[in-house]
Amino acid sequence: MTETQHPEVAPSRFDTLPLDAKLLRAVADSGYAMMTPIQAKAIPIVLEGRDVMGAAQTGTGKTAAFSIPLLQRMLKHENASASPARHPVRALVLAPTRELADQVANNIKAYAKHTNLRVTVVFGGIDMKPQTLVLKGGVEVLIATPGRLLDHIEAKNCVLNQVEYVVLDEADRMLDIGFLPDLQRILSHLPKARQTLLFSATFSPEIKRLSQSYLQDPVLVEVARPNATATNVEQIFYSVGDDDKRGVIRKVLKERGITQSIVFVNSKLGAARLARSFERDGLRTAALHGDKSQDERLKSLESFKRGEVDLLVATDVAARGLDIADLPAVFNFDVPFNAEDYVHRIGRTGRAGASGIAVTLVTRSDARLIGDIEKLLKRTIELQAVELEDERPARGERAPRPRRDWDSEPAPAADVARAPAAAPRPSYRAPARDAFFDKPYEPSASAELPAWDKGAAGAAAAPKGLSANIKPKRKVAALFGAKQVSGATES
Repeated sequence: MTETQHPEVAPSRFDTLPLDAKLLRAVADSGYAMMTPIQAKAIPIVLEGRDVMGAAQTGTGKTAAFSIPLLQRMLKHENASASPARHPVRALVLAPTRELADQVANNIKAYAKHTNLRVTVVFGGIDMKPQTLVLKGGVEVLIATPGRLLDHIEAKNCVLNQVEYVVLDEADRMLDIGFLPDLQRILSHLPKARQTLLFSATFSPEIKRLSQSYLQDPVLVEVARPNATATNVEQIFYSVGDDDKRGVIRKVLKERGITQSIVFVNSKLGAARLARSFERDGLRTAALHGDKSQDERLKSLESFKRGEVDLLVATDVAARGLDIADLPAVFNFDVPFNAEDYVHRIGRTGRAGASGIAVTLVTRSDARLIGDIEKLLKRTIELQAVELEDERPARGERAPRPRRDWDSEPAPAADVARAPAAAPRPSYRAPARDAFFDKPYEPSASAELPAWDKGAAGAAAAPKGLSANIKPKRKVAALFGAKQVSGATES
């Protein structure tokens, strides 16, 4: 496969492109006038029908770069028929996360609102029945996550034999989270004669192997050095201890006057716990991670966009696909395990030319991860020290107990010297013993036998014919008419 580097194209206006008036009207409604570099380079190539590998840092307008020209090419199939057969799936866009798929769908719907092209999105975490009804009604543009799309394919809810355009958005992320087998299964259901576009913020050897398998003589379009971060984002790395991370975030928020920010962590459990901790600190906080249902995730995201939440504590599920206007700051509470995720995390701020700040909290155990980020960015990272006003006692020391009203004043040293010495404690003495009471019981030989046993006084000796070790049977008083032993008469 031959990869061609497209020559540099200066950004220009959208109205200079050979686009339909319906699309130009929708673009103007979205507030776009000038194209970004990735749009200026990619849109003419896609309009020519060529396969494209697009590399651009996040937040540079990749969605419009592939969706607007695809909508232009599909206008030849536009029709107002109510028959589902007249609206087969012609363009398929695959995205790694639900948030990214939903964002891409909203953008494409905005670009296609003045046309008769139908657009829908399917992703997991919600009921399949409403999605099934929409798919069976017919759609031209389908945006999907791989797992849920396979569910609909197996349920025969959508037919992909007329797909002409395929877009793999954030392809590197799809490979990172293990979607390669799903991608291969999905692509096996598509016609081989198609136009394929692969867009990603980073290009790895795995991505290039994927392009060799599924793209035909693609044009490589790059608008930034691979794995580069936005130059308008101020990146700060603080050397801190694990117990000081929350305090550093509160300090930066206060000193910089930051009203909203995203705090990234590495684990779902850590996100939930940290959100509760910030709530106790008095900050309006929401958590966004994979254990939450799709409805909960969308509600948290909408609350954050409306300004009802100060901090959004999120895992890397939010590192891609969140397009929040004027987000001033992001915090890396945990250094990401994957260095490329650092690029995507800080790409949530400083979007569309705005400035932003990205703060990363680094502990001693993060040395290897910071080294990976340095290799990726090809520059040395300098760690800064930060001082916190900590009123807690040092480790191993106890804070002094506050004095109370009932605490007595200490006695003067002179009074202590004149105080009499305490009397010595008496030694322990054993109680007096009485030999008579300590003596064990011994029956008296002259004790009188019971009346019913008087005849047995001399019966200590055994009867004739019996062993001396066998004692004779004692007589028992006859009570309640009992018969006497040894042939005695009844009483």
